[in-house]
Amino acid sequence: MALTKSTMIQNIPCTLVTGFLGAGKTTVINQLLSSKPADERWALLINEFGRIGIDGALLASAQDDNAYAGNIAIREVSGGCICCTSQLPLQIAITRLLSDHRPQRLIIEPTGLAHPRELIQQLSAPHWQTALNMQAVITVLSGVQWQQQKYRSHDGFQAHVRDADILVINRYTQLDADELKALQEWIAMLNAEVAVIWTESLSRTEDNSSNNTTALSTSSSTLIAQLTKPSHTISQQRATDKTKPNQIRTSLKPFTSLMSNRATENDQSLEDIEADTDLPYRYHEQQQDVLLGGWRLPAHYVFDADGLQEWLLRLPNWQRIKGLVNTSDGWLKINFTPDSLTITTASAQIDNRLEVILQSVIDNGVMSNKAEVENTLPLLSSLDWQACDNELMALVIEDTP
Repeated sequence: MALTKSTMIQNIPCTLVTGFLGAGKTTVINQLLSSKPADERWALLINEFGRIGIDGALLASAQDDNAYAGNIAIREVSGGCICCTSQLPLQIAITRLLSDHRPQRLIIEPTGLAHPRELIQQLSAPHWQTALNMQAVITVLSGVQWQQQKYRSHDGFQAHVRDADILVINRYTQLDADELKALQEWIAMLNAEVAVIWTESLSRTEDNSSNNTTALSTSSSTLIAQLTKPSHTISQQRATDKTKPNQIRTSLKPFTSLMSNRATENDQSLEDIEADTDLPYRYHEQQQDVLLGGWRLPAHYVFDADGLQEWLLRLPNWQRIKGLVNTSDGWLKINFTPDSLTITTASAQIDNRLEVILQSVIDNGVMSNKAEVENTLPLLSSLDWQACDNELMALVIEDTP
């Protein structure tokens, strides 16, 4: 049903949570969700680079054991970045959330390979100015990633910092005093106005941070307070848009007129993804400089837990591994980045889901010198996905429907 003026929700507080691939956005979003009053309806829009829908399932699983689980609608836009092509998938997803769930707050998590500036420009369009009350853009940065030249010199990594209102820095305690100072100078060079929240206690008493940097111990209340702060970044973008009266902008059309085969495929929620794919299912593709592969398998497939972990870690050039899998140790949530391997228990799921992102080519500045290139595994132009299927299926120790 198309939205009308009488049914359109106005001025919904909306927060963007951005960050490079593997920065820790899911953890931050879980902290934000923990602050939801029991009687409020919130919505979460997740943009995943892959097509399986792992992040939404991980967040839904995390809610199972929390008191704030109720009244949170999760919708996923899978299969690419919502900010890289047209505004169509983004418009459809937000329109559905507003019309179907009428939330009192919206949180948007773009893919870690997204371009924040393009998404901010889209959300600065006139029709969103009445529908959404944009709050501070929260960006998550991994101190461990920043230590590596291939990240801090990468334009995509820097882009998230440039367009942030609030920068949440985690995994930084192993940085020494000189590295902390260099990190603060690097941030100031990219975005002198950003406010910084350190998510773990500084291990040193000295603080050489600038006046607009908050150096403090982890505090959920400090992070949660950002949900009500206006976005300076988006205000600037909207002011810029007003100086371009002839710029062509896409208007918000009724939901029914936005439907297309491509949009329908990309706009999948946890509720309707089960209906569109026969199991077992695997996809693979290449996007930008990464190879993606994912599996959705019947829930009665039980995998050897140790063997699965070993197999995943042997995959070449992997950058991110996520999953919800039925194993010999029970249902497990798998969340691997090159600097963090996390496995936790999970409640039973409707199916097994596993997705991997592998580095395929050298992107601008990712490998910044010859030594780094020589020290990496061979770069991938393709992968024998059939062999991967066979190896993964060999790890199934029980298959009883």
